[in-house]
Amino acid sequence: MRNSRRIAAVIGTGFIGPVHVEALRRIGIDVKGMLGSTPAKGGMVKDRFGLAKAYATYEEILGDNEVDVVHITAPNRYHRAMAAGAIDAGKHVVCEKPLATTSAETFELLDLAARNPRLVTAVNYNVRFYPLALQARNLIESGALGPVMSVRGDYSQDWLLKETDWNWRLLPEEGGELRAVGDIGTHWMDLILFVTGLDIDSVFADLATLVPVRLRPKGALATFQADDAGEGRVESEPIEIRTEDWGSVLFRFTNGARGAMCVSQVTAGRKNRITFEIACVRASLAWDSEHPNDLWIGHRDKSNELLIRDPSLLAPEIRSFASYPGGHNEGFPDTFKQLYRAIYDYIAEEDYSRPKLFASFEDGHREMLLCEAILKSHRAQRWVRVTDGGQGE
Repeated sequence: MRNSRRIAAVIGTGFIGPVHVEALRRIGIDVKGMLGSTPAKGGMVKDRFGLAKAYATYEEILGDNEVDVVHITAPNRYHRAMAAGAIDAGKHVVCEKPLATTSAETFELLDLAARNPRLVTAVNYNVRFYPLALQARNLIESGALGPVMSVRGDYSQDWLLKETDWNWRLLPEEGGELRAVGDIGTHWMDLILFVTGLDIDSVFADLATLVPVRLRPKGALATFQADDAGEGRVESEPIEIRTEDWGSVLFRFTNGARGAMCVSQVTAGRKNRITFEIACVRASLAWDSEHPNDLWIGHRDKSNELLIRDPSLLAPEIRSFASYPGGHNEGFPDTFKQLYRAIYDYIAEEDYSRPKLFASFEDGHREMLLCEAILKSHRAQRWVRVTDGGQGE
């Protein structure tokens, strides 16, 4: 490992911030401290992980000369200012998606990153780093399967199924105008574009708010936390919801391929499931995050195959991203470990011309252009081109 000398600070103590801390520690990165939304939350997580510091303000992190890398897991509306501040302070940035809440903001960050080429600026699209997602990419890149003809898949959850389910992501002023598409659909789109190497030309979207009024508790709930006292035992107030629970999007890719994505945060029993099926000229690939160690390979003229995640069966350049032998399953937390290993090794090597496996600010800007085109398409109920920033045809 070349990256153990780096020191990180993490902003955000909710669901995903501690995931960052645990993954960083697994690869030998020193996490000096965390910043919570309140001093009490910061102190609690500091004690939980045995960190050296609970920062009182973001400015304190930016002024800490020992911190090399800032991990941003705060609510979406803070991303632009925090990322810009970290770059201005000369620190590498790992930002949760979305990179910001508008393409104007992401373009600003992209420009700022371009003017600071010796700083690594990454977006936390961890799903890329399932070993079999990397293997699927390798198979398509090799040309063995032929050109991609079509893609379909979904990202489904149930954590917002009930009217008593509440989270800050429900509010457009906190998370942005798109919620299911912005929160989980962007993961699916990033994964598909990464695996296939395709670019999206235009989109046709249909979005729906299936739980139009929700009961907001007076005490906030954490992400994925159920309201165990949902039958009126918690004081709450009705709130009209203006973000989508469900979405379906058709894609036209620049090579002529077609695609379809469905996202839902109200599908009972689906806790966190992302799938894809990619049809190429000579074979097809299918993968399901609920069974992340299996990659289905479909054929027309011979028996189908099931590739089990095993380093000895993967492409040589992929093997290092599978840490355990076949039969020793790797899952969600491992994707963060592998993502951060790729980022911190890249920082240590200081060869900033080398292609990146991890998502950059350029990818984050592309995802925001896609989101804006999807929202415009839904509102206009027509195809919208993505290359013009969602301004329509």
